[in-house]
Amino acid sequence: MPDRAELHNHLGAAVDPPIMWSIAHSQGIRLPSKNYWDFEDLITIDVAEGYNSVAEVDKALFYWTELVQSSPEAVETSVKSVIGGGYRKCNIVIHELRFNPMNRNRSGEKDLDHIILAAIRGMDRAVQEYPQVKAGLILMMDRKFTFTQNEIILAKALKYKNRGIVGLDIAGPQVQGFKLTRLYPLFRQAKKSGLGLTIHTGEEGNLREMRDLVKVIRPERIGHGFLAWQDQHLMKELARQKTVLELCPTSNLRCGVIKSVAAMKEIYQTLYKNGVKLTINTDGPEMYRTNLFKERQFLVDQGIFNSKQIDEFNRNAMKATFIK
Repeated sequence: MPDRAELHNHLGAAVDPPIMWSIAHSQGIRLPSKNYWDFEDLITIDVAEGYNSVAEVDKALFYWTELVQSSPEAVETSVKSVIGGGYRKCNIVIHELRFNPMNRNRSGEKDLDHIILAAIRGMDRAVQEYPQVKAGLILMMDRKFTFTQNEIILAKALKYKNRGIVGLDIAGPQVQGFKLTRLYPLFRQAKKSGLGLTIHTGEEGNLREMRDLVKVIRPERIGHGFLAWQDQHLMKELARQKTVLELCPTSNLRCGVIKSVAAMKEIYQTLYKNGVKLTINTDGPEMYRTNLFKERQFLVDQGIFNSKQIDEFNRNAMKATFIK
């Protein structure tokens, strides 16, 4: 297999269900069922399941995966398994893995530094076993958090910048009254301090947030961002700034933010024809029952892109990584 890069992968969606099952039992977490197959259905999304928004997926699935991963031991095991598994299954040699440490410290019961250090240990153990792999962690802020909570996450990212934390992100469903502009000072500080900046925007909702972000903050990368296809000027600006979009095809369909393969083809090809730099990612291979190889085959089989174009997107990812 060719060397591959994965830039957009959420820890809460990336761990093999049998490993999550074992972690849940070792942590003494009470699950809604004692049947493993019920648990696997609980934390994965099949083609036939009808989700209509990121908020629905967050509430139904990430609640459980983040709960199971809420300890230093669980985080270390999870990170190690994802990076090692990505190399074995798809030859991922550049692997960025993102997670929100505050969603894994049981509302302050666990020390935040211990959670982050556990993730770093898991990453270090993985790359020790697989020296062909370069890995990095991205800490995530959240739209539902207060400014102070998000500020703390930035401070932790800066504290461990030389230990494997390579970037900063913000995600989470759309929240009424939330304004991304309030966090601009944190984004500026992250960029000034040398952290990579990738922002979840342009996945759902309107384009005002993304337009202003691209104009004022100029992040190196944007998580999803496919709604830019509706705005010729925005696509031109993304191309001019060489901003890289982290596309996640299967996730977009199963979360319901893109309604059909036909719509995806029009959206993705419009972005490509307008010179926007694209990468292909999973968003979380286990939750969406996919991997980078399957994503590639899906896009080729559906006539959305050809193999040569997907090879181009992989080269884009290799160049756009925050890992030094």
